[in-house]
Amino acid sequence: MKNFTKDEKSRRLFLQYLAASPVLGIGAKDALAATAAELQDRPADPYVWKPYDPAYLIEKPEDALEVFEFEPVAHKNVPGAHWGFMSTGADGEGTYRANRQDISKFAIRSRRLRDVRNADPSREVFGTKYAMPFFLCPIGGQAMYHPDAEAGVARASGRHNVAQALSTLATCSTTDANKARNGNPVIFQLYQQANWEITKSIITRAERDGCRTMVVTVDGVSARKDMQFERAKRDDKRLCATCHEVRPGNPKSPMIVSKTRPQFSEVPAELWEQKVTPDKLTWEFLKRVRDFTKMEVLVKGIMDVEDAMMCVKLGYGVYISNHGGRNEDTSGSTIASLADIAPVVKGKVPILIDGGFRRGMDIVKAVAMGATMVGVGRPYLWGLGAFGEAGVEKVVQILKAEVLAAMQQVGAVSLKDLNPGMIHKAL
Repeated sequence: MKNFTKDEKSRRLFLQYLAASPVLGIGAKDALAATAAELQDRPADPYVWKPYDPAYLIEKPEDALEVFEFEPVAHKNVPGAHWGFMSTGADGEGTYRANRQDISKFAIRSRRLRDVRNADPSREVFGTKYAMPFFLCPIGGQAMYHPDAEAGVARASGRHNVAQALSTLATCSTTDANKARNGNPVIFQLYQQANWEITKSIITRAERDGCRTMVVTVDGVSARKDMQFERAKRDDKRLCATCHEVRPGNPKSPMIVSKTRPQFSEVPAELWEQKVTPDKLTWEFLKRVRDFTKMEVLVKGIMDVEDAMMCVKLGYGVYISNHGGRNEDTSGSTIASLADIAPVVKGKVPILIDGGFRRGMDIVKAVAMGATMVGVGRPYLWGLGAFGEAGVEKVVQILKAEVLAAMQQVGAVSLKDLNPGMIHKAL
Protein backbone atom coordinates (compact mmCIF):
# COMPACT_ATOMS: atom_id res chain seq x y z
CA MET A 1 0.00 0.00 0.00
CA LYS A 2 1.27 3.42 -0.91
CA ASN A 3 1.38 6.43 1.39
CA PHE A 4 0.64 9.31 -0.95
CA THR A 5 2.50 12.59 -0.74
CA LYS A 6 0.62 15.85 -0.28
CA ASP A 7 0.95 16.63 -4.02
CA GLU A 8 -0.23 13.16 -5.00
CA LYS A 9 -3.28 13.42 -2.73
CA SER A 10 -4.13 16.84 -4.13
CA ARG A 11 -3.84 15.57 -7.69
CA ARG A 12 -6.10 12.60 -6.97
CA LEU A 13 -8.72 14.79 -5.34
CA PHE A 14 -8.61 17.14 -8.33
CA LEU A 15 -9.00 14.23 -10.77
CA GLN A 16 -11.93 12.90 -8.78
CA TYR A 17 -13.53 16.36 -8.95
CA LEU A 18 -13.04 16.49 -12.72
CA ALA A 19 -14.46 12.99 -13.13
CA ALA A 20 -17.68 14.06 -11.46
CA SER A 21 -17.86 17.47 -13.11
CA PRO A 22 -20.89 18.09 -15.35
CA VAL A 23 -18.59 20.16 -17.57
CA LEU A 24 -17.07 16.92 -18.83
CA GLY A 25 -20.43 15.22 -19.08
CA ILE A 26 -19.49 12.42 -16.73
CA GLY A 27 -21.99 11.43 -14.08
CA ALA A 28 -21.56 10.35 -10.48
CA LYS A 29 -21.77 6.66 -11.38
CA ASP A 30 -18.83 6.95 -13.75
CA ALA A 31 -16.95 9.01 -11.19
CA LEU A 32 -17.37 6.26 -8.61
CA ALA A 33 -16.12 3.70 -11.08
CA ALA A 34 -13.12 5.88 -11.86
CA THR A 35 -12.09 6.04 -8.22
CA ALA A 36 -12.88 2.43 -7.26
CA ALA A 37 -9.26 1.34 -7.57
CA GLU A 38 -8.16 4.24 -5.41
CA LEU A 39 -10.65 3.33 -2.70
CA GLN A 40 -9.54 -0.31 -2.68
CA ASP A 41 -5.98 0.82 -2.00
CA ARG A 42 -7.06 3.34 0.59
CA PRO A 43 -5.23 3.20 3.91
CA ALA A 44 -7.37 2.77 7.00
CA ASP A 45 -6.40 5.88 8.96
CA PRO A 46 -8.23 9.03 7.81
CA TYR A 47 -5.41 11.52 7.69
CA VAL A 48 -3.63 9.52 4.99
CA TRP A 49 -6.54 9.84 2.55
CA LYS A 50 -9.42 11.95 3.84
CA PRO A 51 -9.62 15.46 2.33
CA TYR A 52 -8.69 18.00 4.98
CA ASP A 53 -6.90 21.30 5.16
CA PRO A 54 -3.24 20.46 5.93
CA ALA A 55 -2.71 24.04 7.04
CA TYR A 56 -5.26 23.68 9.84
CA LEU A 57 -4.02 22.32 13.14
CA ILE A 58 -6.08 22.32 16.30
CA GLU A 59 -4.79 24.93 18.74
CA LYS A 60 -5.95 23.34 21.99
CA PRO A 61 -7.17 19.90 23.10
CA GLU A 62 -10.78 21.05 23.35
CA ASP A 63 -10.83 21.64 19.58
CA ALA A 64 -10.34 17.96 18.75
CA LEU A 65 -13.30 16.02 17.36
CA GLU A 66 -11.44 12.71 17.06
CA VAL A 67 -8.11 11.33 18.18
CA PHE A 68 -6.64 11.66 14.70
CA GLU A 69 -6.63 15.45 15.00
CA PHE A 70 -3.82 15.21 17.55
CA GLU A 71 -1.54 13.37 15.13
CA PRO A 72 -0.46 16.26 12.87
CA VAL A 73 0.05 18.55 15.87
CA ALA A 74 2.26 15.97 17.56
CA HIS A 75 4.12 15.45 14.30
CA LYS A 76 4.88 19.17 14.23
CA ASN A 77 5.98 19.29 17.88
CA VAL A 78 7.97 16.08 18.31
CA PRO A 79 11.60 15.89 17.07
CA GLY A 80 12.04 13.89 13.87
CA ALA A 81 13.91 10.90 15.29
CA HIS A 82 11.50 10.55 18.19
CA TRP A 83 8.50 10.83 15.89
CA GLY A 84 9.96 8.24 13.54
CA PHE A 85 10.61 5.81 16.38
CA MET A 86 6.99 5.96 17.52
CA SER A 87 5.10 6.27 14.26
CA THR A 88 6.70 3.66 12.01
CA GLY A 89 6.68 -0.11 11.67
CA ALA A 90 9.21 -2.82 10.88
CA ASP A 91 10.42 -3.76 7.40
CA GLY A 92 7.71 -2.97 4.82
CA GLU A 93 5.20 -2.11 7.56
CA GLY A 94 2.73 -4.76 6.43
CA THR A 95 1.89 -5.73 10.01
CA TYR A 96 1.59 -2.08 11.06
CA ARG A 97 -0.99 -1.47 8.33
CA ALA A 98 -2.78 -4.82 8.74
CA ASN A 99 -3.56 -4.08 12.39
CA ARG A 100 -5.58 -1.04 11.37
CA GLN A 101 -7.07 -2.36 8.13
CA ASP A 102 -8.34 -5.65 9.49
CA ILE A 103 -10.52 -3.99 12.13
CA SER A 104 -12.78 -2.85 9.30
CA LYS A 105 -13.10 -6.45 8.09
CA PHE A 106 -15.17 -7.33 11.15
CA ALA A 107 -18.64 -5.82 11.46
CA ILE A 108 -20.79 -5.76 14.56
CA ARG A 109 -24.55 -6.35 14.37
CA SER A 110 -26.73 -3.67 15.91
CA ARG A 111 -29.73 -4.54 18.07
CA ARG A 112 -32.58 -2.05 18.31
CA LEU A 113 -35.44 -1.15 20.64
CA ARG A 114 -33.43 -1.49 23.84
CA ASP A 115 -33.27 0.98 26.68
CA VAL A 116 -29.61 1.96 26.59
CA ARG A 117 -29.87 5.24 28.49
CA ASN A 118 -27.84 3.80 31.35
CA ALA A 119 -25.37 1.73 29.33
CA ASP A 120 -22.45 0.72 31.56
CA PRO A 121 -19.01 0.31 29.91
CA SER A 122 -17.15 -0.49 33.16
CA ARG A 123 -14.98 -3.57 33.45
CA GLU A 124 -13.78 -5.32 36.61
CA VAL A 125 -10.51 -7.16 36.09
CA PHE A 126 -7.32 -7.82 38.04
CA GLY A 127 -9.12 -6.90 41.25
CA THR A 128 -9.97 -3.40 40.04
CA LYS A 129 -13.11 -1.93 38.53
CA TYR A 130 -12.24 0.39 35.66
CA ALA A 131 -14.57 2.88 34.02
CA MET A 132 -13.81 1.54 30.55
CA PRO A 133 -12.77 -1.70 28.80
CA PHE A 134 -9.68 -0.03 27.31
CA PHE A 135 -6.26 0.75 28.71
CA LEU A 136 -3.28 2.86 27.68
CA CYS A 137 -0.54 0.60 26.33
CA PRO A 138 2.95 0.34 27.81
CA ILE A 139 5.28 2.50 25.73
CA GLY A 140 8.78 3.34 26.89
CA GLY A 141 10.58 6.67 26.96
CA GLN A 142 7.58 8.98 26.82
CA ALA A 143 9.70 11.97 27.77
CA MET A 144 10.74 11.84 24.10
CA TYR A 145 7.33 13.24 23.23
CA HIS A 146 6.64 15.75 26.01
CA PRO A 147 8.12 16.61 29.43
CA ASP A 148 4.86 15.51 31.11
CA ALA A 149 5.76 11.97 30.01
CA GLU A 150 4.31 8.94 31.78
CA ALA A 151 3.50 10.89 34.95
CA GLY A 152 1.19 13.15 32.95
CA VAL A 153 -0.38 10.09 31.34
CA ALA A 154 -0.87 8.61 34.82
CA ARG A 155 -2.62 11.72 36.09
CA ALA A 156 -4.85 12.02 33.01
CA SER A 157 -5.87 8.35 32.94
CA GLY A 158 -6.18 8.17 36.72
CA ARG A 159 -8.68 11.01 36.82
CA HIS A 160 -10.94 8.99 34.52
CA ASN A 161 -10.30 5.60 36.16
CA VAL A 162 -8.88 4.25 32.91
CA ALA A 163 -6.19 1.59 33.18
CA GLN A 164 -2.59 2.43 32.32
CA ALA A 165 0.22 0.00 31.59
CA LEU A 166 3.74 1.19 32.39
CA SER A 167 6.85 0.00 30.55
CA THR A 168 10.03 -1.20 32.22
CA LEU A 169 11.72 1.43 30.05
CA ALA A 170 9.43 4.25 31.16
CA THR A 171 10.85 7.61 32.16
CA CYS A 172 8.71 7.39 35.30
CA SER A 173 8.92 4.75 38.02
CA THR A 174 6.05 2.61 39.24
CA THR A 175 6.42 4.51 42.52
CA ASP A 176 5.66 7.88 40.95
CA ALA A 177 3.11 6.57 38.43
CA ASN A 178 1.03 4.91 41.14
CA LYS A 179 1.14 8.05 43.27
CA ALA A 180 0.00 10.09 40.27
CA ARG A 181 -2.92 7.68 39.83
CA ASN A 182 -3.94 8.18 43.47
CA GLY A 183 -3.19 4.64 44.48
CA ASN A 184 -4.89 2.96 41.52
CA PRO A 185 -1.82 1.02 40.36
CA VAL A 186 -0.55 0.73 36.83
CA ILE A 187 -0.28 -2.59 35.04
CA PHE A 188 3.46 -3.23 34.95
CA GLN A 189 5.09 -4.36 31.72
CA LEU A 190 8.29 -6.38 32.11
CA TYR A 191 11.22 -6.55 29.74
CA GLN A 192 13.31 -9.52 30.84
CA GLN A 193 16.97 -8.62 31.38
CA ALA A 194 19.93 -10.85 30.61
CA ASN A 195 20.80 -10.89 34.31
CA TRP A 196 18.10 -12.61 36.39
CA GLU A 197 19.09 -10.65 39.50
CA ILE A 198 18.25 -7.42 37.69
CA THR A 199 14.94 -8.85 36.53
CA LYS A 200 14.10 -9.81 40.11
CA SER A 201 14.95 -6.32 41.31
CA ILE A 202 12.66 -4.75 38.70
CA ILE A 203 9.78 -7.11 39.57
CA THR A 204 10.29 -6.61 43.30
CA ARG A 205 10.08 -2.85 42.97
CA ALA A 206 6.87 -2.97 40.92
CA GLU A 207 5.24 -5.33 43.42
CA ARG A 208 6.42 -3.26 46.39
CA ASP A 209 4.93 -0.16 44.74
CA GLY A 210 1.54 -1.83 44.73
CA CYS A 211 1.27 -3.23 41.20
CA ARG A 212 -1.08 -6.21 41.06
CA THR A 213 -0.68 -7.19 37.42
CA MET A 214 2.34 -7.73 35.19
CA VAL A 215 2.54 -8.36 31.46
CA VAL A 216 5.72 -10.02 30.20
CA THR A 217 6.69 -9.01 26.68
CA VAL A 218 7.98 -11.98 24.68
CA ASP A 219 8.12 -10.71 21.10
CA GLY A 220 11.44 -8.88 21.25
CA VAL A 221 13.94 -11.74 21.00
CA SER A 222 15.38 -10.80 17.59
CA ALA A 223 16.76 -7.73 15.89
CA ARG A 224 14.26 -5.67 13.96
CA LYS A 225 14.69 -3.72 10.74
CA ASP A 226 13.51 -0.18 11.40
CA MET A 227 13.99 1.21 7.90
CA GLN A 228 11.33 3.90 8.22
CA PHE A 229 12.70 4.97 11.59
CA GLU A 230 16.24 5.18 10.22
CA ARG A 231 14.98 7.35 7.37
CA ALA A 232 13.12 9.59 9.81
CA LYS A 233 16.35 10.18 11.73
CA ARG A 234 18.21 11.52 8.70
CA ASP A 235 16.77 15.00 8.99
CA ASP A 236 17.18 15.17 12.77
CA LYS A 237 20.52 16.89 13.31
CA ARG A 238 20.54 16.75 17.13
CA LEU A 239 23.33 14.90 18.92
CA CYS A 240 21.89 11.59 20.18
CA ALA A 241 24.48 11.25 22.93
CA THR A 242 22.95 14.24 24.70
CA CYS A 243 20.17 11.98 25.96
CA HIS A 244 21.25 8.45 25.02
CA GLU A 245 24.24 6.25 25.56
CA VAL A 246 25.67 3.27 23.72
CA ARG A 247 25.01 -0.19 25.15
CA PRO A 248 27.93 -1.39 27.30
CA GLY A 249 30.24 -3.76 25.48
CA ASN A 250 28.90 -2.85 22.05
CA PRO A 251 29.94 0.65 20.97
CA LYS A 252 28.38 0.17 17.52
CA SER A 253 24.90 -0.61 18.84
CA PRO A 254 22.14 2.01 18.43
CA MET A 255 21.88 4.70 21.09
CA ILE A 256 18.37 3.73 22.09
CA VAL A 257 18.20 3.60 25.88
CA SER A 258 17.83 6.77 27.92
CA LYS A 259 20.24 7.44 30.75
CA THR A 260 17.30 7.89 33.10
CA ARG A 261 15.14 4.79 33.49
CA PRO A 262 13.86 5.02 37.06
CA GLN A 263 12.75 1.40 37.30
CA PHE A 264 16.45 0.47 37.14
CA SER A 265 17.54 2.86 39.88
CA GLU A 266 18.08 0.08 42.42
CA VAL A 267 20.36 -2.06 40.22
CA PRO A 268 23.94 -1.46 39.03
CA ALA A 269 23.87 1.06 36.19
CA GLU A 270 26.48 -0.80 34.14
CA LEU A 271 24.03 -3.68 33.68
CA TRP A 272 20.98 -1.66 32.63
CA GLU A 273 21.21 -2.31 28.92
CA GLN A 274 22.07 -5.99 28.75
CA LYS A 275 19.66 -7.45 26.24
CA VAL A 276 17.90 -10.75 26.74
CA THR A 277 18.78 -13.49 24.27
CA PRO A 278 16.25 -15.95 22.78
CA ASP A 279 17.54 -18.84 24.90
CA LYS A 280 16.51 -16.96 28.05
CA LEU A 281 12.97 -16.03 26.99
CA THR A 282 11.14 -19.35 27.12
CA TRP A 283 8.21 -21.01 28.90
CA GLU A 284 10.70 -22.05 31.59
CA PHE A 285 11.55 -18.38 32.15
CA LEU A 286 7.86 -17.50 32.48
CA LYS A 287 7.48 -20.16 35.14
CA ARG A 288 10.43 -18.64 36.96
CA VAL A 289 8.74 -15.24 36.87
CA ARG A 290 5.38 -16.60 38.06
CA ASP A 291 7.00 -18.49 40.93
CA PHE A 292 8.80 -15.32 42.01
CA THR A 293 5.88 -12.87 42.09
CA LYS A 294 2.39 -12.63 43.52
CA MET A 295 1.26 -10.39 40.68
CA GLU A 296 -1.13 -11.66 38.02
CA VAL A 297 1.01 -12.60 34.99
CA LEU A 298 -0.02 -12.18 31.36
CA VAL A 299 2.08 -13.01 28.31
CA LYS A 300 2.34 -10.09 25.87
CA GLY A 301 3.07 -10.93 22.25
CA ILE A 302 0.76 -13.92 21.72
CA MET A 303 -0.44 -14.23 18.11
CA ASP A 304 -1.07 -17.97 17.74
CA VAL A 305 -3.76 -20.32 19.06
CA GLU A 306 -1.24 -22.93 20.25
CA ASP A 307 0.66 -20.37 22.30
CA ALA A 308 -2.60 -19.04 23.72
CA MET A 309 -3.61 -22.54 24.80
CA MET A 310 -0.23 -23.02 26.44
CA CYS A 311 -0.90 -19.84 28.43
CA VAL A 312 -4.25 -21.26 29.53
CA LYS A 313 -2.67 -24.58 30.46
CA LEU A 314 0.03 -22.90 32.57
CA GLY A 315 -2.29 -20.31 34.10
CA TYR A 316 -1.13 -17.13 32.37
CA GLY A 317 -3.36 -14.45 30.94
CA VAL A 318 -3.16 -13.88 27.18
CA TYR A 319 -2.08 -10.54 25.72
CA ILE A 320 -2.50 -10.56 21.94
CA SER A 321 0.04 -8.15 20.49
CA ASN A 322 2.52 -7.77 17.66
CA HIS A 323 4.15 -4.68 19.18
CA GLY A 324 2.10 -2.39 17.00
CA GLY A 325 3.86 -3.78 13.93
CA ARG A 326 7.21 -2.50 15.22
CA ASN A 327 8.95 -5.84 15.86
CA GLU A 328 7.72 -8.04 13.03
CA ASP A 329 6.34 -7.83 9.53
CA THR A 330 4.26 -10.96 9.11
CA SER A 331 1.23 -8.95 7.88
CA GLY A 332 -0.81 -10.70 10.56
CA SER A 333 -3.18 -8.48 12.52
CA THR A 334 -4.03 -8.77 16.18
CA ILE A 335 -7.80 -8.65 15.63
CA ALA A 336 -7.55 -11.60 13.24
CA SER A 337 -5.63 -13.49 15.92
CA LEU A 338 -8.31 -12.56 18.45
CA ALA A 339 -10.94 -14.11 16.16
CA ASP A 340 -8.99 -17.40 16.30
CA ILE A 341 -7.87 -17.32 19.92
CA ALA A 342 -10.94 -16.15 21.86
CA PRO A 343 -13.20 -19.11 20.89
CA VAL A 344 -10.52 -21.49 22.12
CA VAL A 345 -9.65 -19.68 25.35
CA LYS A 346 -13.39 -19.46 26.18
CA GLY A 347 -12.93 -16.96 28.97
CA LYS A 348 -10.70 -19.23 31.05
CA VAL A 349 -8.10 -16.46 31.41
CA PRO A 350 -8.22 -12.72 30.68
CA ILE A 351 -7.45 -11.67 27.11
CA LEU A 352 -5.83 -8.31 26.46
CA ILE A 353 -5.22 -7.02 22.96
CA ASP A 354 -3.64 -4.03 21.25
CA GLY A 355 -2.71 -3.06 17.72
CA GLY A 356 -4.46 -0.47 15.57
CA PHE A 357 -7.36 0.41 17.87
CA ARG A 358 -8.26 4.07 17.36
CA ARG A 359 -12.00 4.51 17.93
CA GLY A 360 -14.65 3.50 20.41
CA MET A 361 -16.32 1.18 17.91
CA ASP A 362 -12.97 -0.59 17.36
CA ILE A 363 -12.85 -1.27 21.09
CA VAL A 364 -16.45 -2.46 21.25
CA LYS A 365 -15.86 -4.85 18.35
CA ALA A 366 -12.88 -6.42 20.12
CA VAL A 367 -14.81 -6.81 23.39
CA ALA A 368 -17.66 -8.48 21.50
CA MET A 369 -15.12 -10.87 19.96
CA GLY A 370 -13.87 -11.90 23.40
CA ALA A 371 -11.29 -9.35 24.54
CA THR A 372 -11.30 -8.49 28.24
CA MET A 373 -9.48 -5.18 27.77
CA VAL A 374 -8.33 -3.36 24.63
CA GLY A 375 -5.07 -1.43 24.49
CA VAL A 376 -4.73 1.96 22.83
CA GLY A 377 -1.20 3.11 22.07
CA ARG A 378 -0.27 5.68 19.46
CA PRO A 379 -3.40 7.87 19.89
CA TYR A 380 -2.56 8.86 23.45
CA LEU A 381 1.04 9.54 22.40
CA TRP A 382 -0.36 11.88 19.74
CA GLY A 383 -2.23 13.66 22.53
CA LEU A 384 0.90 13.73 24.67
CA GLY A 385 3.10 15.03 21.88
CA ALA A 386 0.54 17.65 20.91
CA PHE A 387 -0.45 19.12 24.28
CA GLY A 388 1.10 17.05 27.07
CA GLU A 389 -1.11 15.81 29.89
CA ALA A 390 -4.07 17.87 28.67
CA GLY A 391 -3.85 16.19 25.27
CA VAL A 392 -3.83 12.74 26.81
CA GLU A 393 -6.86 13.59 28.90
CA LYS A 394 -8.78 14.76 25.84
CA VAL A 395 -7.90 11.55 23.98
CA VAL A 396 -9.23 9.56 26.94
CA GLN A 397 -12.40 11.67 27.01
CA ILE A 398 -12.99 11.18 23.29
CA LEU A 399 -12.52 7.41 23.53
CA LYS A 400 -14.77 7.17 26.58
CA ALA A 401 -17.56 9.02 24.78
CA GLU A 402 -17.10 6.89 21.67
CA VAL A 403 -17.18 3.60 23.58
CA LEU A 404 -20.40 4.59 25.34
CA ALA A 405 -21.97 5.75 22.07
CA ALA A 406 -20.87 2.56 20.31
CA MET A 407 -22.46 0.40 23.00
CA GLN A 408 -25.70 2.32 22.71
CA GLN A 409 -25.60 2.10 18.92
CA VAL A 410 -25.40 -1.69 18.99
CA GLY A 411 -27.91 -2.08 21.81
CA ALA A 412 -25.58 -3.17 24.62
CA VAL A 413 -26.59 -2.14 28.14
CA SER A 414 -23.42 -3.65 29.63
CA LEU A 415 -20.27 -5.31 28.33
CA LYS A 416 -21.91 -8.67 28.98
CA ASP A 417 -24.32 -7.88 26.16
CA LEU A 418 -21.42 -7.80 23.71
CA ASN A 419 -20.83 -11.31 22.39
CA PRO A 420 -19.26 -13.12 19.40
CA GLY A 421 -22.71 -13.70 17.89
CA MET A 422 -22.82 -9.98 17.13
CA ILE A 423 -19.70 -10.15 14.93
CA HIS A 424 -19.48 -11.15 11.29
CA LYS A 425 -16.89 -10.75 8.57
CA ALA A 426 -17.66 -7.66 6.53
CA LEU A 427 -15.12 -8.29 3.75
